[in-house]
Amino acid sequence: MKRHKLFVTAGLVLALLQPAGAQIAVSGFDGKQPHLGAKPHDVTADGIAVIDLGATPPRVLGKVDVPFSMIGPPTSVAVAHDGSFAIATNSQKLDPKDASRFVPDDTVSLIGLAAPAHPVVLQTVKAGAGATGVAISPDDGMALVANVDAGTVSVFAIDHDRLKLRDTVQLDAKDGPCDVGISPDGKIALVTQRHGTHIWRLAIRDGKVTNTGITYATGINPYGVVFSPDSRFAYNTNLMGRIDAKKPAHGPRIGTITAIDLTKNMVAATMEVGPTPENIALSPDGRYGAVTVVNGSSAWPTDGDYHDFGFLKIYRLDGAAMTEVAQARTGQWGQGAVWRQDGKVIVLQTAIRKVLEVYRFDGHTLTRDPSATLQFHRRPGAIMSAVSR
Repeated sequence: MKRHKLFVTAGLVLALLQPAGAQIAVSGFDGKQPHLGAKPHDVTADGIAVIDLGATPPRVLGKVDVPFSMIGPPTSVAVAHDGSFAIATNSQKLDPKDASRFVPDDTVSLIGLAAPAHPVVLQTVKAGAGATGVAISPDDGMALVANVDAGTVSVFAIDHDRLKLRDTVQLDAKDGPCDVGISPDGKIALVTQRHGTHIWRLAIRDGKVTNTGITYATGINPYGVVFSPDSRFAYNTNLMGRIDAKKPAHGPRIGTITAIDLTKNMVAATMEVGPTPENIALSPDGRYGAVTVVNGSSAWPTDGDYHDFGFLKIYRLDGAAMTEVAQARTGQWGQGAVWRQDGKVIVLQTAIRKVLEVYRFDGHTLTRDPSATLQFHRRPGAIMSAVSR
């Protein structure tokens, strides 16, 4: 499936308009989500912000209002590989009949980035109920959206400046498909289960997406997923950890990350990383994975498992081998993370204080730069660049 030359032209324009050394990321913000367990209040519009990762420190280039929800894996935005557009999903909205509660939403927005300082909403379409994780194919000609409440994956063709729904892949609704990733070779899609213990493997061929029937038992509530650059391995987070782990008598379950060997169709390794790992983001060269661990920081202070900090942990990845090399304490309710192109800077979203935190990584140590923090008035929930996955 090929994209229309209009997008190629937009990509060239983008390159001309960006300052030298710039790298664009798109961050989604939720203006309606309260602290977990609270009723909505002080509601404002959702939106996205375009971030220049190449600047020192990173800076905001532009913003636009667009429906977005932080509920779900921090993969509900995606950026085209040529940088010319982004896609954002919205998994929930305020109930039109009762503004004190949420109901599933199915909104998907296409956002033009030809001028990063002035992002433009090009189109709004419908996927399935609970539209969450989104991925764009390597040729930028297809987008997949996981719909947690509908139990489906929506298949969109990308042509001209439009998304067109081509197909819907039905999965098991009770397991709740919540994230979808596409391999760098464009042949495989993996879909995680918000309520289950497995990951589905889908096949992509000639613009058609099919369920292979193959699943991987990775852990309880697999959440976010990403591929190695050579498409041989995939790495994912499991919110509640090992399938065979007993619930602890005291304290939370310990979440895990999993390495899947896609050539052998098997789970190759599992590592415990801490309570509620929301996200794993690979460095541009694929050598490292940055894992966001909530660590009870999204709970109320009166909760027995509450901590006033989370963790950002860096793992060296070599096929099935996953080795922790650095970690740092973060703000509360960590969400998505994105690497700068050189692999030396990581921007992390923390939702309680509504900020983007900036960390520097030298291959051995991870250090936060408080002076580089970006403050917003809405909760950040997903962030991606053109090289994120």
